[in-house]
Amino acid sequence: MSKIRAVIVDPNVPGRLALSEVTAPQPASDEALVRVAAISLNRGEVKRSTTAEAGWQPGWDLAGIIETPAIDGSGPPQGARVVGLRRSGAWAELVSVPTSTLAEIPPSVSFAEAATLPVAGLTAYHAVLKGGSLLGKPVLVTGASGGVGYFAIQLARLSGAQVVAHIRQAGYETLVREAGAQSVVIGEDLSPAKEYGPYHLIVESVGGKTLGIALGLLAQDGKTVLYGVSGGAEVTFNAAQFFGTGGVSLYGLRLFDELRFESAAVGLKRLLSLVEAGQLRPHIDLEASWTEIADVAQKLLDRSFPGKAVLHISN
Repeated sequence: MSKIRAVIVDPNVPGRLALSEVTAPQPASDEALVRVAAISLNRGEVKRSTTAEAGWQPGWDLAGIIETPAIDGSGPPQGARVVGLRRSGAWAELVSVPTSTLAEIPPSVSFAEAATLPVAGLTAYHAVLKGGSLLGKPVLVTGASGGVGYFAIQLARLSGAQVVAHIRQAGYETLVREAGAQSVVIGEDLSPAKEYGPYHLIVESVGGKTLGIALGLLAQDGKTVLYGVSGGAEVTFNAAQFFGTGGVSLYGLRLFDELRFESAAVGLKRLLSLVEAGQLRPHIDLEASWTEIADVAQKLLDRSFPGKAVLHISN
């Protein structure tokens, strides 16, 4: 069988990620073969790579060109520029991708811009959808300088919300204000965000003490959507205040669960149309060749940059 290059876990190299030859994919009837041009990194897949078994192929986000359309006739045609995602193995020259997770890229949108959208963009999209109508309502986004947070600010603002961003480093204030945050809370402590609440929706990714405070900042019938715990998994909060507010809820969001109810193709198409119209702007902080995967992955874990990292596939 023919071979292609892909990123795999190699415990014997620095960073545990390396390019290696693997067997070329054999697509199912509802999968297209995509010649990958660019990939995007997310903390979840990179963190798993630090402990995964040798030979595991990481990768969620990809953008490229349809080389072989799906046999069942679904999805884009040969030669179409597409963006999509997989549960693993997207970081390769040639990838089989379910057509339900593929969307065509408009001509004015680059492969790099599109590659930022699958996991970070769709997570923000589904988190903001959980708030229902946001017109004129206060929305708080924690971890706002990260890939998901940056998209969430923009999407909430497009929905008419009054957006408050929480960041831990003052150097990122300009970044989140440019995304659309009208107010910014800086530092480890979320408590000062109370000034701008109570909140109809809180998009939360820090966990720990931050989540404990966030649960006390909800308005009646408000919702906290939690999609990460970068600051700690153990949480203490005032339960009496929480249920006493009335109708409040905490929702745990995992993207691949959300995609059971609405295909990735639907959300990606909506996000791409916003990028095409200039209403949604991906923030790419680092671009490099995929040969630098181990170094870039470590920089992501070290939080050396706020936005997305995109790597270009060199054939």
